[in-house]
Amino acid sequence: MNHQDLIKSCQSDWQAYTQHPFVMQLANGSLAQPCFLHYLKQDFLFLKHYARAYALAIYKADSLADMRRALPSVHALLDFEINHHVTYCSDWGLTETDLEVEDEDYGTVAYTRYVLDTGMSGDLVDLYAALAPCSIGYAEIGRLLTKDPSTKHVGNPFSTWIALYGGDEFQQSVAESTAHFDQLLAEIDIHSERGQRLIKIFKTATRMEVAFWQQGLDAKN
Repeated sequence: MNHQDLIKSCQSDWQAYTQHPFVMQLANGSLAQPCFLHYLKQDFLFLKHYARAYALAIYKADSLADMRRALPSVHALLDFEINHHVTYCSDWGLTETDLEVEDEDYGTVAYTRYVLDTGMSGDLVDLYAALAPCSIGYAEIGRLLTKDPSTKHVGNPFSTWIALYGGDEFQQSVAESTAHFDQLLAEIDIHSERGQRLIKIFKTATRMEVAFWQQGLDAKN
């Protein structure tokens, strides 16, 4: 099996995630600012847990090679992605202190603890199956919005967000991590008990992504 099999197994949830109204409103520039600001603050908190999850991947890895594969992701999150997020948020009037003191919304708690619990109770592949919808989904969203002729690029306050996730650097990084994930999945039969467990994990994390968009969209005041 590979990651495409996981996506096909939850196609309706995947579509609800990658084509969520939050994403569509980002694309046309109509998303309400309070919704985006709420999303930015919650995404900062999410990224901190995401870094913890990749650190857990080092602990869960059986081989030195797999330990080394996880380390660049930890560095990238702590040294680049979170710093970039803080800088980006400053353009929207949010300081790092604002981000740090923000309370976690229910969807943020549910999603991040699910990923960490899956990693703690399962093995490395279970953990990566829980992490995969985020990176693979954002890459797909960035790619689709960048290529979609209906996306508003000029005069869109969210154009830099689209450019980040549709850009070559992010796309290449996700392609490399996805190739590694596919290597881990290659010898697993999708119809086996193991394969079905991974499908359930991937689908649950995808549903959590839908809820994460929705909590941003609901924050209109």
